[in-house]
This record gives sequence, structure tokens and C-alpha cells, in this order.
Amino acid sequence: MALMIKRVERPRELKWYHAGAMLYGDWGTSKAYVLGIAFALAGHASWFFLGLMSLFMVLVGICYTIICRIYPDGGGVYSSVKHRSQTLAVIGALLLVADYVVTVSLSVLDAFHYFNVPYPELWAIGAILAIGAINWVGPSKGGTVAAVIAVFASLTALILFAFTVPSLSHVHLTMPVGGFIKNWPVFVGIVLALSGVEAIANMTGVMVEPVAKTSRRAIMPVLIEVSLLTFLLGIAMNAIPGLTGHTEDMLRALGIYYIGPWFGQIISIAFGFLLLSAGNTAISDLVSIQFVMAKDRELPPIFSKLNRFGMPWLALIIATLVPVFVLVVEKDIVHLAALYAIGVVGAIALNLSTCATNFGLRLKLWERVLLAAGGIITLFIEVTIAIQKQNALFFVLTIVGAGLALRYAAKMIAPVTMPELASTVNVLTVAEAKELTGLYKSSALVALKSFNLVLLEEAALHVKAMGENSVYLSYVEETPPSPELPTEMEPSRESVEVLAQAQEEMEKRGITAVPIWMVGDNPGRLIARAAQDLDVKAVAIGSTKRSALINLLRGDVLRTLAHNLRKDCHLLIVG
Repeated sequence: MALMIKRVERPRELKWYHAGAMLYGDWGTSKAYVLGIAFALAGHASWFFLGLMSLFMVLVGICYTIICRIYPDGGGVYSSVKHRSQTLAVIGALLLVADYVVTVSLSVLDAFHYFNVPYPELWAIGAILAIGAINWVGPSKGGTVAAVIAVFASLTALILFAFTVPSLSHVHLTMPVGGFIKNWPVFVGIVLALSGVEAIANMTGVMVEPVAKTSRRAIMPVLIEVSLLTFLLGIAMNAIPGLTGHTEDMLRALGIYYIGPWFGQIISIAFGFLLLSAGNTAISDLVSIQFVMAKDRELPPIFSKLNRFGMPWLALIIATLVPVFVLVVEKDIVHLAALYAIGVVGAIALNLSTCATNFGLRLKLWERVLLAAGGIITLFIEVTIAIQKQNALFFVLTIVGAGLALRYAAKMIAPVTMPELASTVNVLTVAEAKELTGLYKSSALVALKSFNLVLLEEAALHVKAMGENSVYLSYVEETPPSPELPTEMEPSRESVEVLAQAQEEMEKRGITAVPIWMVGDNPGRLIARAAQDLDVKAVAIGSTKRSALINLLRGDVLRTLAHNLRKDCHLLIVG
């Protein structure tokens, strides 16, 4: 039987300031560890390398404004490279997997260095396991919290910078000694300052249009803050007399010296929680990329199997346990930075290079030159890391090798056939249902999560009372929170079974049912949007059986639905 493939309809609601806050949550964390690593590698010549890195960040940031413009439906390496080669796209995704794994380990470990607790690696392992446990129920309220943390951390960094300004003109700066060959590895050692820049390209599919304008307004403030403050705080760092150590918590050392111990504590809290937030985001990204690849049949189907809270259970277990294993093996921030850089730099190099050499894209000459320059530099950095850091090379080859082996296994597994029941029902997207309103128009929509006979009976009575003979049946297939989903997906067997059974039940009562399939991580909002698009006057839904704790973490579907429904649309809750 032919597969039933449906276009994924993703609402474009992400405004530039939301995207910017999310980007800062990834990119802005780099200051927390790059300053200390730079001083550990170059001492009082670190300002020079931080300056070069800031210039390189500007180049890469401008390149990603171009990528976001030319790929408004998803410009991350996995989505954009698909246009050139599916295999290269998978390799790019696996490089991101390596990046996300070490992001979790590095960020959470450095958070507890900022919190200044004994045995930070043990605290980090415990925190990663706790974050994984919370994500098991698929929290959907983390975005707002992450944005608040990002704004707080940015404000503390700006205040710190303001107090360092009087000292900047009095800093005795040392130039690096030796030639290019000696100093190039130092520059490569702090290249992880690029961390998080790929995140913005993954968001373009849900950005408010025009995407080019939204992405540019999201990138530029973060780019200016991260590149400029990293460089200037790097200069201020060199004014601290007798500075040693603080590889893991240089910002706190700056806060204590320039303002006082009390502000050092504020810095610790702000960037400690920002790093924890970055670790949580990386776990979510790691789950999402496994889910998307499984839906694209690039990983075995088990990677997209959801638990009852809408989270891919195997992908989440891997996203939690692999970073823990990395911390068991490696606890040094500088060594973790090398593992981190080889993944993120490889993904950026692949994205920039394939875009620059794709002559099917409408690019201006200067844009293609910038993309090519960024691709060449990052490629050289990647080769340098691979040559000098054999453990990093082994790590990334292990991730890529394991991923390609799983991909081969996925291709060898026969696609799961849809049940026989599927032949009797053709589920529709909301857009497809709107096209049929002239034939099957109803003022009621029934939101289903499982086959609910009582709910269907109540809905049938309501439809008959309104003098109608049609009803919309909706099913939301939940996914992990992610701005990047496949553009097309096959509805799950469960969703088709529920809609087919409900349609059959309604037909027994003489009512024509229009089955609608939706996909996303916020069922309440999706149902409300469908109700608005179809112009219904009533939505019927079963009462929730989730506990108060689950509703707190995951979000209450009923409350979200009620909040987003139009005022003239009634909500019928059937117990």
C-alpha cells in the first residue's frame, strides 16, 4: 500500500526578539568559558586571539544572515545540505549530534564551576540526569524561562563591562610571540566561541515573515553583544594583577575584581543558570535531530517512538546518558572544548561550503565570496583540530560512524505498513480541510487523543441540535519541542486508527466526519488555530487525566486551548 504523506503545517509565530533571546541562550554562553580558555592558552596575549575570534564571529554571523534568507523553511545544516546530497546532510546532522552531546557536558559542568561547588563533575552528572527526567514529560514552558535567563545574563555582562571601561586604556597588552604556525593552534583552541550560531538557521521555518528581516534583526544584536563584549572583557581580563587559573569561571573573577565579591556571586548565578539552560536546550536539540532523522527514515523508526507525554523515549535516553558518559571519561574544560569544537566547526564548515558552491542559489557575488571564505577558514580549523586532537577526532568519528551504521540499518528495515483500517480513511491537513468547506461545512470540531465514545456521542448530539450533518475530527500528533521538523511526514498508525474509528462511529449516526491530522508540540494551540481557520463555533474535547505536576511541566492542553480560542467559540469539555 502507498504511503500517506502529508505536508507539515508549521505556524510562523517566532518574532525576532524571541529568536534573538533563544540564540543568545546558545551563543551568549560562549563568554562564560572562552575567556578562561583563551587566557589558559595564551596568557596576556589572549586579547589578540579574542580580537581575531570576534572578527571571525562577525564573518560567520553575516554568513548566517545569508543562509537564513535563502533557506526560509529551515537553514540548519541538515535541511540546507539536503539540496546537494542526502548523505552529506546526514553527516552534517551527525556532526551536530557530536556538538550537542559535548554542549550538554561542557555547559552543565561549567555551570557548577560558576556555582563554586565541590566536585562539580558529580553535580553536573546529577543535573544532566535530572534535566533528562524533567524532559521525559516534555516540558513546553522552557522557552520563556530561557529567555528571561538570557536577558538577565546579558544585563549582568553589560554592567560588568561598564565597570571595566575606566581600566581599558591602562591595560598593558602583550603581543603573541612566534609565527603563524605557532599561534594558529591557539586561535583554533578558542574557536568554540562560534557555539550556537547554527541554532538561528534551524529556526527559520517558524519565523515571522519576511524571514530575511526577522533573522537579521535576531542575529545582529546578539552578534554585536557576543563579539564586542568577548573582546573587550578579554582586554579587561588582562588588567587583573597576578591572574592565574579561573579557566572555568573567568567572568566571576572579573566581577569580583572590578565590582566586588557580591557581584561575583550575581555573575555566578546569572551565567550558571544560563549554562544550565544551554544544557537543557542542547538535550532538546539532540532529541529533536534524532526524531527528525527517524521521521526522514535516516535512523531506525524506534528513534521517533514517543512516550505517553509526546517525547521520543529512546532519543531522550541517548541524549541524557551519552553526555553523562562523556563527563565520566573527561572532566577538563579545555579538553572538552576540543571535543566540542570539532563537531560545531564541522557542521558550520559543511553548511557554508555547500551553500557557497550551490550555483542554483540566487546569491550576490559578495555573498558567495563571504560564504566561501567562511567555509574555507572553518575547514582549515576542522582539519587542524583533527590533526592535533586525536581524542576529538576519535570522538567525532565514533559519533558519525555509529550514526551511519544506524542509517544503514534504517534503510534495511522495511517500512512499517499502515493498518488495513487506513484504506478506509484519508486524513487531511487543516489546509486541505479548508478547501472542502464548500462540500462539508461544520460549526463543530472534536479534538481526539484516543477513541472516546462518550465524547463522540456528545458531539453527535450537539451537531444534530445545530441542524447539521457534518463534523470535523482532529488529532494532534505530538512531537518534541523543535523549530525544525520535516516538511512532510507520514501520519502515525495510532493517529489514523483513532480518526478512522471515530469517523466510522459518526457515520453510524448519520454524520459525515472530516478527519484532520496535525503535528506539533503544543496541542492546545494547534487545536485553537484549526478552529479559527475552519471558522467553527464549538470545540469538544475530553477532560484531561494528567496529574497537576505533569500539567505544570508539560502544560495543560485544556487551559492552553481555552486561552487561544476565539471569544465566540464555545469549549465543550466532556468528562
